[in-house]
Amino acid sequence: MDVLIEQLTSAGVVVTDGAWATQLHQLGLPVGQCPERWNLEHPDRVQQVARAYVEAGSLVILTNTFGGNRLSLARHGLADQIRQVNQAGVEISLRAAGEQALVFASVGPSGKMLLTGDTTPEELQSVFEEQCQLLADAGADGIVIETMSDLDEAMIAVRAAKATGLPVVACMVFASGRDKDRTLMGNTPEQVAESLAAAGADVVGANCGQGIEGFVPICRRLRAATDRPVWIKPNAGLPELVDGQPQYRQTPEQFASYTPALVEAGAAFLGGCCGTTPDFIRAVWSQLAQIGQ
Repeated sequence: MDVLIEQLTSAGVVVTDGAWATQLHQLGLPVGQCPERWNLEHPDRVQQVARAYVEAGSLVILTNTFGGNRLSLARHGLADQIRQVNQAGVEISLRAAGEQALVFASVGPSGKMLLTGDTTPEELQSVFEEQCQLLADAGADGIVIETMSDLDEAMIAVRAAKATGLPVVACMVFASGRDKDRTLMGNTPEQVAESLAAAGADVVGANCGQGIEGFVPICRRLRAATDRPVWIKPNAGLPELVDGQPQYRQTPEQFASYTPALVEAGAAFLGGCCGTTPDFIRAVWSQLAQIGQ
């Protein structure tokens, strides 16, 4: 196991952060606009989000670089600023973290499909190597490959991230199939855990896609299939559209009530994805205190 990951998990469950886009929208980011642009145009607001999670108790925070790969940035006319976007994203979170938290840089999917021939393994390898190296050069403590639907793409991203020498977390979205326990491509938690670990991931997990209640069996199956620690970041339920805006109805207390079950299922890292806020992180801490974690 990676030394940093071993140190982090040796003391118990590691509480991570919650959603970023949800918070940025509340600070004025228009729906549909590139969040990563704000690393350059509104770094103070991005840092406000990061700092709020640190103050809520997050021991690991991410960066506003989810769509910071060249292919995603090109759709917003930012491909020529890829270095600045990723460097600023890491530096903002590092300032917010200070000595209180570690910064794991966020890497999301390319937005192109291998299955349909939109891209190739060689192109994705180059794209992810470029972003991951920029994030490492900027001083990130680790890299999180997240919200992946295609296991092949995730494995390519993991190998690219591992080349930096940083610890790597790799997460898939499980929201397909009758029981919502498969990826978009039909992979099971067992297949995901085994494949991501084989690709070099130091931590495997699941994020996004569905509410926290569905993550308990997924977490248990991931944990049973690998010796790697498990990273869990569920949504605050499923969104409802209100005046064209997604609204999440689950409360922090409702969300956090699943904390004991997730700990029992083997979660080593626990935070939130879409719809979660710093209040959700505080509620998770409250539940962990009640069970002596």
